[in-house]
Amino acid sequence: MEFSVVEIGYDQDQVDSCLEDLCRQLGRMAAQAEAAAEASEELDLVREEVERLRGLLSGKPGAYRTSASTRMQEMLAVAEEEAAEIRAQARNELTAAREEARLLRDQVYAEALQARRDFEAALQARRRREARVDEILREVDLVYAATDRTATAGGPSVSAGVPATRGAASGHVKPNAPGR
Repeated sequence: MEFSVVEIGYDQDQVDSCLEDLCRQLGRMAAQAEAAAEASEELDLVREEVERLRGLLSGKPGAYRTSASTRMQEMLAVAEEEAAEIRAQARNELTAAREEARLLRDQVYAEALQARRDFEAALQARRRREARVDEILREVDLVYAATDRTATAGGPSVSAGVPATRGAASGHVKPNAPGR
């Protein structure tokens, strides 16, 4: 640091400014040194606590690394075995569920097929009955028509209670109505 020379020594303002600057720097350095000392003390305390905890885990101080490492590996191996067992059990359950679903699907398909066959058989029987009824009614129509012709030709009269058509039998057509 160089100061300007004046009549009676150095420039007082420069010296004062320099001293203030040095004071600020010393204050910062003191604060940093104090913080470093406190951090060092805290670091020592943390190191001691870590060593104490390691000793608790291993049962004796200093044996943490080998003992804990071995324990961790054993715990990991046990966890992996349990996970493998759980996966195997899940696979077995999935296989069983798939088989059960397949059997149920086959059973439902067979029941649906049988229901369809039953329905088709019932429908076919209904159609046969309907065809038989139509056949019987055609025969009855022929008999009624023949009876009607006989009545108009001088045979028994229609008023004897024998209708000539299906419509007449149901009451919709008069017995002697034209059209049949």
